[in-house]
Amino acid sequence: MALDVSEATFQAEVIERSRQVPVVVDFWAEWCGPCRTLTPALEAAEAARDGRVVLAKVDVDANQALASRFGVQGIPAVKAFRDGAVVDEFVGAVPKAKVEALFEGLVPSRADELLAAGDELSLREAAELEPRRADIAVALAKARLERGAEDEALEAVGAHQGDFAAEGIAARIQLSKQGVASEALSALDRGESQAALDALLTAIPDADEDTREQLRRAVIGILTELPPGDPTAIQYRRRLATALY
Repeated sequence: MALDVSEATFQAEVIERSRQVPVVVDFWAEWCGPCRTLTPALEAAEAARDGRVVLAKVDVDANQALASRFGVQGIPAVKAFRDGAVVDEFVGAVPKAKVEALFEGLVPSRADELLAAGDELSLREAAELEPRRADIAVALAKARLERGAEDEALEAVGAHQGDFAAEGIAARIQLSKQGVASEALSALDRGESQAALDALLTAIPDADEDTREQLRRAVIGILTELPPGDPTAIQYRRRLATALY
């Protein structure tokens, strides 16, 4: 059952609530025929997700300031909120498939849920469900490395050439097999990424061409997992360029 939301309750019922669960807001009016046509599809989509998405309704005639605030110029206007912001929207009495697509995009997929679980069995199932996702492959490879299964870890990322994190894992395994940069790899196993980066960079000048490439990929793989704009990443990218060129 959709929530009736007003200007007085919008902040709590939509903005704040969307930080815990996605909220789909239907801007409508009593006189709007297409609005009445769309309502059953919205309600069915909400019911099918069993509490994972909340549906709210805003009467634009009674809440003109809200309609203006969110740029509503035609109705029905449907806006999806997550983490306090609009993340998707459409206007008009769209087909049921488009309604379903909007709702589906708001909830975690089965693979996302398995990725969040994080254990190897869940990650393996996630990889089977979405084999093209490099983030799942990397997580699975790391889980396998934790129990020393290098060949299985390499297999997990083998199909993801071009993804920096996946290539970094593959390079790490190849270096391990060659007995290169063992100090760096030990630091990685301990979760000491900065020490690992220092050791990898130190090994580059004296390495042959193939090993230099593996070392480069291993460094880039570690840096890729740091937050965007992280000062450490900026520093070590510069050091990598110096070491290589």
